[in-house]
Parts: sequence; structure tokens; C-alpha cells
Amino acid sequence: MLGFAPGKGDRMPNARLEVLSEEDCRALLRQGAIGRVAVSVGAIPEIFPVNFCLIDDSIFFRTARGTKLFAAALGAVVAFQVDNFDVGARQGWSVLVVGPTDEVTQPDEIARAKSQLDEGWVPGGPDRVLRVTPYRVSGRRTAVNP
Repeated sequence: MLGFAPGKGDRMPNARLEVLSEEDCRALLRQGAIGRVAVSVGAIPEIFPVNFCLIDDSIFFRTARGTKLFAAALGAVVAFQVDNFDVGARQGWSVLVVGPTDEVTQPDEIARAKSQLDEGWVPGGPDRVLRVTPYRVSGRRTAVNP
């Protein structure tokens, strides 16, 4: 997706695709606020946008009990993706994290995560906190050579 060109012949010959180090990926994750969680719901992949934060090396997000996301993600291995693009400049980055999820149940961990998480956009927002523990972190960035 990072090599996508909106129109035929619009590719930039001086553009390059850079594979990011895990350290660079984690730095970019800290810049993000909205990510996407990909889970399997009844063997069908579904993707949910979520507010998130990075604490230590784990990703935390809120969801509500009873949602497809809560049911599908709890204990599952998920893909979590964050990106940022400037279409006009044809520059951007994308980070992918893969790992298992668990519900955060310790009151001090819940309070720490909620203090860094947005309340959400829907009144009476989600009350549960899930954690993704990364076992694979990868990313790419497009840039234009000077």
C-alpha cells in the first residue's frame, strides 16, 4: 500500500521504501492516537479503529464488553496497525504489531492505561481495557530522496 500512486504515471522516481527498525517503529507508535485492530470474527477478518496508547512495550485500548471486538480479541492473536500519510507529498509510514491480547484486570494497570487513553468519541464510552503484547513489530516508511 505504501507504493500506491493515485494516477497512472504519477510515481516518483526519486522515492524510496525504507524498512524501519523495531526502535523506529516504537517511536512512531508513540506518535499515533488512532490505530486499527484486526481480529477474526467467526473466521472472517474484521478491522476496528481504536484509540490507543503505548505503555512500556505494550499497546492498550478500550472496548466494551459484549462487542465483537471484545469477544474476538480476548486471548486472540491480533494485528494492530498505525499509519500516517501525506498523500500530496507522497510520504508516510506504517507500523504493524502482531501479538496476543488480554484484558487488563489489575486496578493500578487499568488506572494507568485509562489516564493515557482518550475517553472515546461515544458518550458512556468503553469500560474495558485490553492489552496487545507484541511479539512482532515491523514497519515501513516512504520518503523522497532530495
